Amino acid sequence: MIKNANTINEKVMAVHIDTKTMRGPITYQSYNLDHLGLVAAMVDELGIVQLIDTVMVQDRGQRIVSIGQAVKAMILNGLGFSHRALYLTPHFFENKPVARLLGNGIDAQHLNDDTLGNALDRIHTYGVEDLYTLIAAASVEKLQLQCRFGHLDSTSLHVDGDYNSHQDPQAGVIQITAGYSRDHRPDLNQWIIQFICENQAGIPLLMKPLSGNSEDKTGFRETLNAHLGQLNRDFHIQYYVFDSAGFVRETLSNLGDPRWISRVPETLTLARQIHAAVASELTATASPISTRSLGVEYAGIRQRWIAICTAASRQRARKSIQREYVKQGQQEGKAFHQLRKQSFFCAADARAALAQFQATLSYTTLFDEQVIAVATHEKRGRPATQQPPSKITYQIAGHIGSLIDDPHRQQKTDQKSCFIVATNELDDAALSDEDVMEAYLKKQQKVERGFRFLKDPLFVASTVFLKSAQRIMALAMIMTWSLLVYSALEHRIRESLKAHQQTVPDQKGHPTDHPTARWVFQFFTGIHLLVMASMGEIVLNLKAAHQTLFAVLGEHFVVLYADSG
Repeated sequence: MIKNANTINEKVMAVHIDTKTMRGPITYQSYNLDHLGLVAAMVDELGIVQLIDTVMVQDRGQRIVSIGQAVKAMILNGLGFSHRALYLTPHFFENKPVARLLGNGIDAQHLNDDTLGNALDRIHTYGVEDLYTLIAAASVEKLQLQCRFGHLDSTSLHVDGDYNSHQDPQAGVIQITAGYSRDHRPDLNQWIIQFICENQAGIPLLMKPLSGNSEDKTGFRETLNAHLGQLNRDFHIQYYVFDSAGFVRETLSNLGDPRWISRVPETLTLARQIHAAVASELTATASPISTRSLGVEYAGIRQRWIAICTAASRQRARKSIQREYVKQGQQEGKAFHQLRKQSFFCAADARAALAQFQATLSYTTLFDEQVIAVATHEKRGRPATQQPPSKITYQIAGHIGSLIDDPHRQQKTDQKSCFIVATNELDDAALSDEDVMEAYLKKQQKVERGFRFLKDPLFVASTVFLKSAQRIMALAMIMTWSLLVYSALEHRIRESLKAHQQTVPDQKGHPTDHPTARWVFQFFTGIHLLVMASMGEIVLNLKAAHQTLFAVLGEHFVVLYADSG
């Protein structure tokens, strides 16, 4: 049972008073527990260590730290937000209560590069995707999540080093190589990680590391084709949600029966026609969101397309069109400057060139444009009075500026304000237009939030450097497990607080029942474990709000923050 803050303070005061009268050295040690107890408790509750150590062969005769415990250590390191690479894991745990977090008999020096590297190698040999899905299925069952929607997306992560970029592709191993960089680092090689996340907690149900030059259009199709049966069996997903990269004729045709929701590419001819037809109607309203539902057929599949315009999309469209006009206007201004520098042998040629240039202008207009004669003399110096010029050429003069009244600008803005979300679920009773929009506009953000989490500068793998592509594949799973634990913990905290009608203070001190896990981690900063030979282990700096959270979360969390001895 956790002692309250007053009891702990009294106990610590008693320790200080007693030590003044004691003779000889006093044996005690202080460790930073902070939020790591929450992480360790969530790992324990999900049974990650036990499941890994059950399915993977263990050589306990030569191993102090099991593979499951090594995985737990890497998750703790990743969620410690200390920006420490894996090989610095022993340094990360130097001031942490390792035995309490990982198990008796383990200390920081056991978590060295060889231990963790060997665990990554064994994970790759077993199969990262299979092992991850096993843990994800158990976690979803433990948290009682209903996986109605499966959200598919991918992102790139850059690395330092060449790895196998100059080698021939090897079966079962991703290729670390150049590709389209979402991180805007085309100078570095990269690899791709792909997720399918559930819609309640944002837990990845499937993770798949891919080569750095993989394209979403083919990657989405290959993933769905390869894993549909397993996903439906393990998670009972009703609808798959993906962005416009998945809206490809071949992908949609190959999917068959599964229901899906996708954004329609704006470049599609049919989409352009619909935008032109409904844009003015949707943007004319002052409502925060306006829609128009239409029945269409594409790729031989009957579909429901929902044209949508939101206040946010209008704002984005205005900014986008503004940037377009500025950029294109600058280019047309530069082109006019080059035209003014040209010389023509006759006025007719100059006027023809001016007319041809004016016909190309879409973003600017000319003012005071004219053709002028320019006299030139062959001899240097000032010509004599009444000396006729050697030749006469013609140049274009004038000014270029923005269009004052462009009838096409508002039309472009209206059309860009609209986008289309499609589904092959034609039954509005089974999946309403509102459900479609919520699945794509709101719940799809969960997978994007996961990518932001992985790319956080404080996360362990924000910059990856390992010895091999195989270990990077295994680390991809560790990263995704860290995201799973983080998302599961946040979901667990929110659901438990609501179920017990309890709150914790937010950043401003106001009560909330839906805190982010990141804030809870910050709220637990400063919790220490004092270990004394004579008194056992005492957890310091616990507050009433911490106690409230432990009470609603349950036994695994109580034990990690309880006094002992």
